[in-house]
Amino acid sequence: MDQAVSRALAVTVSNRAAAGVYRDTSGPVLADLLRSAGCAVVDGPRVVPDGEPVEAVLREAVAAGYDVVVTTGGTGLTPGDLTPEMTRRVLDREIPGIAEALRSAGAAAGVPAAILSRGIAGVAGTTLIVNLPGSAGGVRDGMAVLAPVLAHAVAQINGGDHHRLPIAWRRRRSRGMMGWWVACVAGRPPSPSPPCSASR
Repeated sequence: MDQAVSRALAVTVSNRAAAGVYRDTSGPVLADLLRSAGCAVVDGPRVVPDGEPVEAVLREAVAAGYDVVVTTGGTGLTPGDLTPEMTRRVLDREIPGIAEALRSAGAAAGVPAAILSRGIAGVAGTTLIVNLPGSAGGVRDGMAVLAPVLAHAVAQINGGDHHRLPIAWRRRRSRGMMGWWVACVAGRPPSPSPPCSASR
């Protein structure tokens, strides 16, 4: 049995939201979806500007013993989008498959710009850290991929045994440049077009 995810932290990375210019919209969605994914305690969203404050909040979360930290925002191509770089400073090991699956699922759901996300994922100490895009829709699509593997990932990080995940994995042909890709099916597949079947 995978252990439950006991503590999770949602972090919104936005210079303007941190300055009070506009209301954070993706962070509350992320926090709700972490609860729906089975996290017993979800803190946040913590709203921070991009850059070194991201590194600081991640290091604080690792020191505080969070099982999972998920960020939203700061993963794009503008000069001010530094969340992947700040995250990489904190990680001990990267998990490329998570970031690849997030981009593939977004593109398959009809969002071509999903392949421009530079978000990464990995482990720092015993904390899983994942970067998601800064939109509410990107958070929903990303959590649809991430939610089914959260407990299993936490168990593995803490030395748990490998076993078969109770999730359907299907190989589908996507359009254009994406070619063949593999995506995992959550109970809530990305919309508008589910990339794979939930049948077992």
